[in-house]
Amino acid sequence: MTTAPSEDMKLEVEQRVGKLQGLLLGLQHVFVSNVWLDPLFIAAMIGMTPIATTSFINTVFVVAGLVTLLQATRLAKLPIVQGPSASFDTLMITTGKAPGLAASYGGMLISAILVFLLSATGLIGKLRSWFTPLVSGTVICIVGVVLSQFTMYEFLGGSAGEEGFLDGTTLTLSITTAAIVTLLSVFGRGWWKRYAFLIGLLAGDIIAAFMSGMDFSSVREADWFGLPKFMPHGAFQWDTTVILTFLVAYLAAIMEAMGVYQAASEITDIELTNDRIRRGFIGESAGSIVSSLLGGLPTTAYAQNVGLLRLTRSGSRYPVIWAGGLLLVLGFVPKAGALLGLTPGAVVGGLFLPAAAGLFMSGISLLMKMERTEANFTVAGISLLLAIALPSNLASLPGFWGTLLSNAILVGACSVLVLQLLLVKLPSYFKSREA
Repeated sequence: MTTAPSEDMKLEVEQRVGKLQGLLLGLQHVFVSNVWLDPLFIAAMIGMTPIATTSFINTVFVVAGLVTLLQATRLAKLPIVQGPSASFDTLMITTGKAPGLAASYGGMLISAILVFLLSATGLIGKLRSWFTPLVSGTVICIVGVVLSQFTMYEFLGGSAGEEGFLDGTTLTLSITTAAIVTLLSVFGRGWWKRYAFLIGLLAGDIIAAFMSGMDFSSVREADWFGLPKFMPHGAFQWDTTVILTFLVAYLAAIMEAMGVYQAASEITDIELTNDRIRRGFIGESAGSIVSSLLGGLPTTAYAQNVGLLRLTRSGSRYPVIWAGGLLLVLGFVPKAGALLGLTPGAVVGGLFLPAAAGLFMSGISLLMKMERTEANFTVAGISLLLAIALPSNLASLPGFWGTLLSNAILVGACSVLVLQLLLVKLPSYFKSREA
């Protein structure tokens, strides 16, 4: 039996794994990703019917599976799962309510086509000089913070005043799951460490079954086979404000994905070339185009799966290929997706806590590679604080600016780019001119 690489060794992306090992590691990637949680949350906030919600979730699974398979086998060839970005959650909810999902998907399509053209021509790769360790590290840290906020909501059973908040059963499940994953990730050896998240998931589900039982009615009622529908919300509407808002969201998603690529290459033996970046963004934007036509969500590289790589010390892309196949099965077989949905939120929160921590530390690792100047420290510090503190204070602001400034990832991404330009790039340019 192979042992996990030591903490200071680069993970091997091209390492072959057995079928069973690939399946189990791929299953971990599926559970750590929030492929089904984003659409479920958005559908609930918009008020979709149960049938529309099921179709929405299945479409997200199918597109995520297709793009993950293409990225892992033909395009970026990195151990990264693809799925919906948190950058678009608030945007889909606000535009989905008014002016409506037809306008949302119109904005998504136009923005995705623009990103595809920028990727195909190689312009995004040429912008790589802007995505410094300062920018990428800051954005990855912010994504980790955003993920932790969702994690704690599930971990604690909601928020104050909600039924189940700080419930004994909820805390037992979340704390036990998180403890198992953390202890096995830190102290485990061999397959105990490699399958820490899967073991934690199984333990949490078993405890949940004994404590409160599981209702399998949703699995019985789900269909065995389903296909996404073309333009399920009718003809697209072209709303300039919505299109501009999606373009800004894509900017944040690009920065997030670039940070994920850099974080993955940081812990693996892969060189992150401009061509690899170009191919990766072609896959992501093409997936978003398909997703807009089928009524799904924009696809991007999943940051939390990088945290999984760090904790399990398994960086092969072949389990990600298995994960892509599993996502397709979940999309085309609604019964499988319904079975996945039986996992209690508290167990999901317990899984996400160490994953979010690993992701946050990947961001810190990138920040440690930046030049240690007062300007860089200031840019990172202000951007992180704005991303954490500003959205909650401006959540009630209406219109375009409300959508932009209430999204932590958008705030952080825009802040770090603007501040880097004003405090680092321009002063450096003027100093070189004087010299």
